[in-house]
Amino acid sequence: MTETLKGIAAGDGVAVAPAYLLVEPDLSFEKKSIADAEAEVARFDKAVAESQAELESIRKVAAESLGEEEAQVFDAHLMFLSDPEFTGQISAKIKSDAVNSEAALDEVAQNFITIFQNMTDNAYMKERAADVRDVSKRIMAHLLGKELPNLASIDHEVVLVAEDLTPSDTAQLNKKYVKGFVTDLGGRTAHSAIMARSLEIPAVVGTEKITTSVENGQMLIADGLDGVAIVEPSEEQVADYRKKGDDFAKQKAEWRKLKDEHEPSVTADGKHFTVAANIGTPDDLAGVLENGAEAVGLFRTEFLYMNSNDFPTEEDQFEAYKKVLEGMNGKQVIIRTMDIGGDKHLSYWDLPEEMNPFLGIRAIRLSLKNKEIFRTQLRALLRASAYGKLGIMFPMIGTLDELHQAKAVLAEEKDKLVKEGVKVGDDLQVGMMIEVPAAAVLADQFAKEVDFFSIGTNDLIQYTMAADRGNENVSYLYQPYNPSVLRLIKHTIDSAHKAGIWCGMCGEAAGDSIMFPILLSMGLDEYSMSATSILRIRNEMKKLSTEELASLADKATKESLTNEDNIELVKNLMADK
Repeated sequence: MTETLKGIAAGDGVAVAPAYLLVEPDLSFEKKSIADAEAEVARFDKAVAESQAELESIRKVAAESLGEEEAQVFDAHLMFLSDPEFTGQISAKIKSDAVNSEAALDEVAQNFITIFQNMTDNAYMKERAADVRDVSKRIMAHLLGKELPNLASIDHEVVLVAEDLTPSDTAQLNKKYVKGFVTDLGGRTAHSAIMARSLEIPAVVGTEKITTSVENGQMLIADGLDGVAIVEPSEEQVADYRKKGDDFAKQKAEWRKLKDEHEPSVTADGKHFTVAANIGTPDDLAGVLENGAEAVGLFRTEFLYMNSNDFPTEEDQFEAYKKVLEGMNGKQVIIRTMDIGGDKHLSYWDLPEEMNPFLGIRAIRLSLKNKEIFRTQLRALLRASAYGKLGIMFPMIGTLDELHQAKAVLAEEKDKLVKEGVKVGDDLQVGMMIEVPAAAVLADQFAKEVDFFSIGTNDLIQYTMAADRGNENVSYLYQPYNPSVLRLIKHTIDSAHKAGIWCGMCGEAAGDSIMFPILLSMGLDEYSMSATSILRIRNEMKKLSTEELASLADKATKESLTNEDNIELVKNLMADK
């Protein structure tokens, strides 16, 4: 009997193939008392070492198939295996309670999972619960002598079905055979969803009950374009969805041609706008160049801090920034100063515990309170500016005073370097992110102080709607097309242009198919997004005329009343494109 399940579209495309249920081994155990605690700790240490070797191998495969940034999730797993707060507690419990390793591991792991899951106001820390589950499951399997599923061994076309997929699972997927996946749990920003997009396979997550709705081998459709899974579809549905998948594949092939044209991104009426890429590390440059990005609109430098055991040195940072600037061959690179705090934490930096870290000491606020760390980064950036077209961007600016302070520290470091005889780039630009509503409201004043704006929609939306984007209970309020959000965006763009500066966007919305026509109608200058979205957006741009879109901005900000009104408005506009 056919059953249609609605989920979240997490990976573009359509897959039609038999279901392959991911069956986990039985990892149940009996709690036992042990006589030789030292021998038991040694048994646990052996399981940890085996898990570590296995994870290092998986990380290597992930780096080759998915890219370095996606593979870095395994660094967190490896960190847990060497963290005395985790493994040390387990060894201590084996000794103090004289219990077997399985019992000690389970109790400590559950405690960690509960702590992380209760951090509802901190999306980054909440996600660490999945890391603990993955790591502890791997250790438990080694203790019990059980093998975890080897997804790399799948040798026929399937749609993978699971309650959830861990990073370890997705890193082993061979997209030659795994045509897509459907899960009970997860969201668009979960690790599995991000990896699905990197692998470019269809994914539908958050269906709630796919594992109980489908049996192994039953035909399954995974529509990653609209977030739908269909169990035992009719022949007509199979034909329709195969055609939908084929049409999308042809569309992607057309997009790929754009990267070989070596032409700027233009609208149907010949207007040029810049389509750029967001990156996290220099290793992401390959994807940027492969997808024909015209610039790097956001280099998130916090990854340099998060993937280190200590503060990265000036030299370490300089080399990373220089590599990206040289790799872009004269195209502009916007590098954001560190955005630590909120949902991004460093194990080696003891930051204060806060009731709401998103509203606390983060980004530029943290930099200005720790100026020596800030100065180190600015010196590295200034030195690197001699090797390309650099823009330095300050995040989370809320007041003119914060901006003045940041610019003053930058000017001081620039003067010092010049006096030392160090070359600094001649065309260095200084800009700021617009992600705090207070800054958006006063954009006309801020525009007099900088060379460019870049709108960070992820934070701008959550701060405008007073809704934590990581909290499922208020996720309905995370509305990118809400007229109140759009008015702030339009005011920011208009203020930039009035002051003679350019305005870009580096939040998720820049690559969103509904938001893009609205932004184009507002005259946004630069659209920075995940590299895999670039060709799609360039293709959409070619079909749109700024003259045809002239009235869209006013309709979206003045006539429409809701988020849903604007979705319908754009869908109707794009229906014949």
